[in-house]
Amino acid sequence: MKINIYASSSSGNCLMLSDGGTNILLDAGISMRRVEKSLSLSGLSVQDINGVLITHEHSDHISGLKMLLKHYNLPVYAPRTVGNRLRGMLPEIENRLITIPVGEYFTLRNLRIFAFHTSHDTDESVGYRIEGNGIFSLATDTGCINDEIRSALSGSDAALIESNHDERLLCDGPYPFYLKRRILSDRGHLSNTCCSLLARYLAENGTKKIILGHLSCTNNLPELAMKENEASLTGMDCALFCAPKLGNLEIDIGVGI
Repeated sequence: MKINIYASSSSGNCLMLSDGGTNILLDAGISMRRVEKSLSLSGLSVQDINGVLITHEHSDHISGLKMLLKHYNLPVYAPRTVGNRLRGMLPEIENRLITIPVGEYFTLRNLRIFAFHTSHDTDESVGYRIEGNGIFSLATDTGCINDEIRSALSGSDAALIESNHDERLLCDGPYPFYLKRRILSDRGHLSNTCCSLLARYLAENGTKKIILGHLSCTNNLPELAMKENEASLTGMDCALFCAPKLGNLEIDIGVGI
């Protein structure tokens, strides 16, 4: 199992997971052209994608989906409420959308996938736990960490978790008050400090690779996110990465990590 992170920030989110001949996209928040170019660097094309998993309908997670559906016959997987939102936004998705359960496993080819709720300012948003030749989990766009999220992430070989903002940069920054309040709320985004507590918990429960994702382009810096999380992981046998705003970060997951 491996992941290729093509984008992870407040501007766009998209990664590919490959395992045993199955390739899935998690979110499509970058342009179709960028998806095509990114896949080509891994020797793949969009035709090799077996499905797209969507976490929620905000534009930084689906901005490229319309053109992908226009040009390619891709199945899209989403929970019921997220799917209903997508139907209203993208007529192209009709007959491509596969509704998935939340809180129980479903199978996509050789992968077992578990969707769990995150706490965000939309009717429904989810993270994913994916099990194959390794276990990878994704949890971003959440204002707080609860038992449901901890349970879903626990025991993952690798996890991408949200380190969205530095609280001082956010509070002193240019955003209007209402937006700062939204980000800081339990239905907003996770700070570097809150992320570091989650990172420590995951490392204590067996996670060997942690990727910091969904960094704000305005209210965070990679070096700030890394510094706070590295301090939290002192003494732990766990590698720490920062996902690129745009690019390609490839990480192997599973046996032998």
